[in-house]
Amino acid sequence: MSRLHRSRIADFQEVLGEPTVALAKLRDLCFSGIPFDGGLRCLCWKILLNYLPLEKALWSSLLKKQRDLYSQFLKEMIIQPGIAKANLGVSREDVTLEDHPLNPNPDSRWNTYFKDNEVLLQIDKDVRRLYPDMAFFQRPTDYPCLLILDPQNEFETLRKRVEQTTLKSQTVARNRSGVTNVSSPLKTPPNSLSEYEVLPNGCEAHWEVVERILFIYAKLNPGIAYVQGMNEIVGPLYYTFATDPNSEWKEHAEADTFFCFTNLMAEIRDNFIKSLDDSQCGITYKMEKVYSTLKEKDVELYLKLQEQNIKPQFFAFRWLTLLLSQEFLLPDVIRIWDSLFADDKRFDFLLLVCCAMLTLIRDQLLEGDFTLNMRLLQDYPISDVHLILKKAKELQDSK
Repeated sequence: MSRLHRSRIADFQEVLGEPTVALAKLRDLCFSGIPFDGGLRCLCWKILLNYLPLEKALWSSLLKKQRDLYSQFLKEMIIQPGIAKANLGVSREDVTLEDHPLNPNPDSRWNTYFKDNEVLLQIDKDVRRLYPDMAFFQRPTDYPCLLILDPQNEFETLRKRVEQTTLKSQTVARNRSGVTNVSSPLKTPPNSLSEYEVLPNGCEAHWEVVERILFIYAKLNPGIAYVQGMNEIVGPLYYTFATDPNSEWKEHAEADTFFCFTNLMAEIRDNFIKSLDDSQCGITYKMEKVYSTLKEKDVELYLKLQEQNIKPQFFAFRWLTLLLSQEFLLPDVIRIWDSLFADDKRFDFLLLVCCAMLTLIRDQLLEGDFTLNMRLLQDYPISDVHLILKKAKELQDSK
């Protein structure tokens, strides 16, 4: 470990060691990257995402309260519906009860169960392919949810629910427009359920934990529920917390990720709501802001993209909505997020990062035709995120 690295760790420990964390100082430190050592990144993210308060004395009681609340969510939204379904399906007489599988009443528990299954199928499809180049999400977690995997009770896990659902032979996709597409079983993609290794009883893979987080979020936020891409936002958060070197915190990665994800989504959820696209808080406004910033910083490049009719929707939509999580390898995404979360005008810096990405390939863009440039923008060629962040900081300082 270099002297500089040791010095940076000491700086973080000093700020975090105060009875009340000085947020401005912490932001300054985090902006330049947070060391992984000693669980510093996990702790800093929890503070920056407003999960932990600045007063250290409040941390333990707040964490206990939030983790207990999450356990309550698990009981109400995963365990209870499974028990109710099992109880309602015990005998033929149940069909004559007021609530039964064919009951058209929108308030019927069965109706809710089937509607939830549609959302669950989309989540399941997306989380199974989360960071396919990494084995992490397919591996078993060291801390399976004992509340659900209780050996005394055969509670229905979400994985079993997906396997048993009557819709399992169809692929259900809900895009940002809210359109639900059900494709025929013949068109089911090859990466089906059977492709994944089945873990022994009592074990669950990390992707199953992510699935649960997204399902509970969808249940608690019916206005937005689940939209494709949210899996790409929760993935880096969960990975960071589930690899925390502090085992006491790592054990609660699921609950902590859920609340940090909920807080983060409160800030970026408008990007996922199509009806808000053209409002001042919508994604269209933010994409145009990338181009207006580019025009200010590099008018020649701006005019070239305009001349070729390369609209920001063609590339910046994904960059902004998913906080660049699909453009770089996971460790690099995490490093970028250190700076994004530390931004006191949250996500203004993201616009500058997008501008920096454009200016760093300006020579290729100025020489290229429409097809070549689209390929460059949709498969970004520079992998050195430190170079990109340095350029973005230069753009910020030149204002």
